[in-house]
Amino acid sequence: MKKILAFALCGAVIFSGCSSLNNATKGTLFGSGGGAIAGAALGYLIGGDLKSAAIGATAGTAVGATTGAVIGKKMDKKAEELAALNAAKVETFEINGLEAIRVTFENGILFNTNSTTLSNDAKKALTDFANVMADLPDTDITIWGHADKTGTAEYNQKISTQRATVVEDYLKKAGMGNKIVAEGKSFDLPIASNETAEGRAQNRRVEVYVTANETMIKAAEAGALN
Repeated sequence: MKKILAFALCGAVIFSGCSSLNNATKGTLFGSGGGAIAGAALGYLIGGDLKSAAIGATAGTAVGATTGAVIGKKMDKKAEELAALNAAKVETFEINGLEAIRVTFENGILFNTNSTTLSNDAKKALTDFANVMADLPDTDITIWGHADKTGTAEYNQKISTQRATVVEDYLKKAGMGNKIVAEGKSFDLPIASNETAEGRAQNRRVEVYVTANETMIKAAEAGALN
């Protein structure tokens, strides 16, 4: 299975137009007021439409270049380890000078229509993810649940939230002690066409984001991050 490790998004306050990104993963990142990472947004450019939603896990502030480089080295190593997982697609990008990781599972965490039940493959993928993350507890985890465009926005908001929560609960049972935030994104951030059955299946998914927490940031600033 092909593994993908890619995409440090470019720019300063607004990041866009990186030529290495395809339409499904192009994005813009907007720094929040006061530089708080908690308010940063990851946008998608799909079919020419800008879609954005907040990653709300990390509560730190923008950091200096040295601190960012130290954390980036740590996150790059972890991204390489995660990319070795079966069916894992791993991307890295930058929020306020800090590298973050997005993990999606090509076959592992997809759902049937109207379903919030994890398959055995999904459970294995999440267990493997938790095992790889075990030696990096000083990170926050944000989980986004997504739905296809079948049914009302209200219904899909509910089911996408339930999908994210199911993954959150499983990761906690798998031993992850990280701060985990689960959010539903309804059908607002598709990665494929909702006009076909294949596209809708791809859109019924969960994405996992890994960001440095305050403990890691302080350790990097103090020169104590190994």
